[in-house]
Formats: sequence, structure tokens, C-alpha cells
Amino acid sequence: MTETLAIYGTGGFAREMLAPLKHSASVQNQMDGETPEIVFVDDDPTKHGATILGQAVVSYKEASSRDAKFCVAVGDPSARRRITEQLEADQALFFSIFANNLIDPYNVTVGPGSILCDHVMITTDGIQIGKSFHANIYSYVAHDCDIGDYVTLAPRASVNGNVTIGDGAYIGTNASIKQGITIGKGAVVGMGAVVTKSVAPGVTVVGNPARPIGA
Repeated sequence: MTETLAIYGTGGFAREMLAPLKHSASVQNQMDGETPEIVFVDDDPTKHGATILGQAVVSYKEASSRDAKFCVAVGDPSARRRITEQLEADQALFFSIFANNLIDPYNVTVGPGSILCDHVMITTDGIQIGKSFHANIYSYVAHDCDIGDYVTLAPRASVNGNVTIGDGAYIGTNASIKQGITIGKGAVVGMGAVVTKSVAPGVTVVGNPARPIGA
């Protein structure tokens, strides 16, 4: 029976994931002689039956009936958590998408359902990364970082060594995180921010040096 891999989402980020996933599927085909079927999943019934980049858009129910494995390609961490928790409640299986040109060592732990995009760099051992982690293009994670579940690194976000990032935090495009600090659960780091001090849970910081909005 042909395996079905379901990209959950049809937005821009989900569409960007098709190319690296197809590359992975091609590699798998070379190893075992069978190419997985790839579909998109959307909760909007008006989109069911359509195609995106040649791949069918189906309902969650339809994908589940095919015993699909899922990767949630939704940028918003809270929405990604909601969808993932529903999949977990239904005992769905997950797969991760790793671009073929990312730079990562073999002994880094990355949780299930994660996405590491093109040109992502994860430098060395001692890094722990939770489930449903998104690292967008050219983002960077250095040594001894501890990254929670549902964390998003936007393009070119830089996380230096010994940084702790709590569940559901969002690190904006071109943001830089100083070594040794903590980004709290659900915190947001704005685009281009330079974070030199720890950020409390749920707080949004912007600027250089980064400060809470309104401070």
C-alpha cells in the first residue's frame, strides 16, 4: 500500500514545503522503490477537490482514511499547537520535513512534525529541540540551546549558544538572540530585534536593543 504524506495547511509556507518533501520522497523511492503519495489538508471544505502545485487538497477525514502521516505547516504557533493536539488525540502519526541543503549534525534531537527549511544551520551537539518546530530559510541555532515545542524561527533568525526558548515562542525575521538568555513561553521577538536580555513569557519585544512594546 502506498504511503500517504499529508502537509496540513495550504498557505504560503505549506506550499513552500512541497519541494523539499518531494526531494525526500525521491530519495525514499531510490531506497525502497516506492514513492509516497503527497496531499495537502485544509479544513475549508470549499478547497477540497482542488489541486495545489499538482497535489490534491483533501479533508482531514479523507487523509485519515488513507492512514496518512502528517506534518503541520502552519506558521502561527498557537494554530499549529491546536491542530497538532487534535492529531495527537486521534493517535495520528507525524513526519518531519528536512531540506536537503540544511546543515545539521547527526546527534541533535529534533521533535516529531518539525520543519527545517533550506539553508538552516544547526551547529553541533548539545541542542534539544521540541516537536512541531519550524526553522525557516537561513535561520541558525548554535550549541547547547534548549528549544521547546511549537517554536518558530522566521527567515534568518539567529539563536546563539546556550539559549533557552519556551513553547510557542516566535522569533522574527533577522532577529538575533544573545547567548545565554531565555525567551519565555509564548514570547514574540520582532523583526530585526537584537535581544540582549531574557524575555518574559508572553511578552513582545522589538528594537535594538530589544525592549517590550510600550516600555
